[in-house]
Amino acid sequence: MPLHPIVAEVTARIIARSRDARGAYLERMEAAQRSGPGRAKLSCANFAHAFAAMPDEGKAKMRNPTAPNLAVVTAYNDMLSAHQPYERFPDVIRAAAETVGATAQVAGGVPAMCDGVTQGRPGMELSLFSRDVIAMSTGIALSHDAFDAGLMLGICDKIVPGLTMGALAFGHLPVIFVPGGPMTSGLSNAEKARVRGLYAEGKVSREELLDSEMKSYHGPGTCTFYGTANTNQMMMEMTGLHLPGAAFVHPNTPLRDALTAAAAQRAVEIIGGGEAYTPMAQVVDEKALVNAMVGLMATGGSTNHTLHMVAIARAAGVLIDWSDFDDLSRAVPLLVRVYPNGSEDVNAFQAAGGMAFVIRELLDAGLAHDDVVTVAGGGLRSYQREPFLEEGRLVWREGPTASLNLDILRPVSDPFQPEGGLRLMEGGLGRAVMKTSAVKAEHLVIEAPARVFDDQDELLAAFQRGELTGDFVAVVRFQGPRANGMPELHSLTPTLVLLLERGQKVALVTDGRMSGASGKAPAAIHVTPEAADGGALSRVQDGDMILVDALAGRLDIQVEPGVLAARPAARGPDHARGFGRELFGWMRRSAGPAEAGASVLFEEVT
Repeated sequence: MPLHPIVAEVTARIIARSRDARGAYLERMEAAQRSGPGRAKLSCANFAHAFAAMPDEGKAKMRNPTAPNLAVVTAYNDMLSAHQPYERFPDVIRAAAETVGATAQVAGGVPAMCDGVTQGRPGMELSLFSRDVIAMSTGIALSHDAFDAGLMLGICDKIVPGLTMGALAFGHLPVIFVPGGPMTSGLSNAEKARVRGLYAEGKVSREELLDSEMKSYHGPGTCTFYGTANTNQMMMEMTGLHLPGAAFVHPNTPLRDALTAAAAQRAVEIIGGGEAYTPMAQVVDEKALVNAMVGLMATGGSTNHTLHMVAIARAAGVLIDWSDFDDLSRAVPLLVRVYPNGSEDVNAFQAAGGMAFVIRELLDAGLAHDDVVTVAGGGLRSYQREPFLEEGRLVWREGPTASLNLDILRPVSDPFQPEGGLRLMEGGLGRAVMKTSAVKAEHLVIEAPARVFDDQDELLAAFQRGELTGDFVAVVRFQGPRANGMPELHSLTPTLVLLLERGQKVALVTDGRMSGASGKAPAAIHVTPEAADGGALSRVQDGDMILVDALAGRLDIQVEPGVLAARPAARGPDHARGFGRELFGWMRRSAGPAEAGASVLFEEVT
């Protein structure tokens, strides 16, 4: 099947746009590779420090400069259900490395905060910036320059993007991402949403809400809805940084342990000096990033990746923007409905055919690039296989050729929607994105007066006072990276959905984030320029007529441009102190705009 013309066009323009930056990046990586393994350049004292804590047999191996040594960078902590299983991964990796004549060391740990814990709390204002901190921490871990390849242990929202960005600075090394898998299914998503809605109306107690939530989030593994964490796992498959089919295997199972061991053994196979050498810089290229964006559209994944993929691409010398996402969304059909875009979870998605089926469908339809480099060897076709254990031995078989549940997973020939689940919005209020895959058709266009809030708590308080009546567009501003770190605003979702169910027409416009857990309420998010940077949102007033038209991709204000520009810009609340926020002032001042990835790491991007 020839490549779809829009996919080909977007890929070609990304390659052309990135030529200078990508060329400079590859030159740096090639120079690093030519300099040889860092371990061989260590002085005797440096060498002794690096391996002082190793067992004697490990030290004996390391005296041989050609014996491979693997860096493990881990985001383990007990706070994240998805990351708690990583506690035992280093031992599995060390044992597996030993079987192929290698050693492995935990080179460093990176912070990993749980957005589920900090949701609606001051700590959420550190969440997005934690991605760049993770990238820098990864760079510190790998800067010991004593490694031949890297294994990245991370799953959740900012952790995988941060690890990817940091590892790309060492792109001359092979790098494999090692997931931990989703938790088993708990309380159904429909029931969880029902209880949340009742609590928002004051019809159930906090104890009843807590009981519901604890039945939903009940064990080790990723949360099972299709938010940013599980979208990360899709992205790692689509870019070829996982072993095939590794994304959605449960933690603490024999198959998961076998995949973890296989990642370590495969990393040794692809180190420099051999025919299978596969540096990360070759894996994460323009085509692989287009594949990741295509996967985002086909699965209706997290809008956080309109930030993260841009930043990851920039770390690899590739320049992408929201127009690329929008064009791909118009070409790629929606093949997946997983909560919040459907009723079932990622475990049901995996059972129905999972990523193996999605990848096969996209390749067969010419919607993805097969001619890419992957850590598994070969192109993307190798990722339409699934892992199994046969008499204790890890094998891969071809994945299903037909969906086993058409309510969750469909072929390209019979999609849920002819287009993907994302839309670029632009107009008098700036540029934004909207996740449309879960929004009903009757809610895709609204023109209504603005209700302006400078904080999400203001909107919730207005609701509690009974003031949110009639149709309106909620403008929640001063939520961008330079204002307060761009927190997610999921605390607003139950309230907005409840208003929709009452028959009101409502939408959200914000320079903050809503991520992959956003659902039925239309939300134009990531508005740029943000209010704190002089954007039009800072001049919106209550009663201004706002048009949110996802069909036409318009985000307009019915105020003459001259009149709007003449208004004094509002000033947002102070978010500089408390809960560690004072440590991040320099990041708020330095953050780039949302469409450039909202990062502090790329000085030339403003």
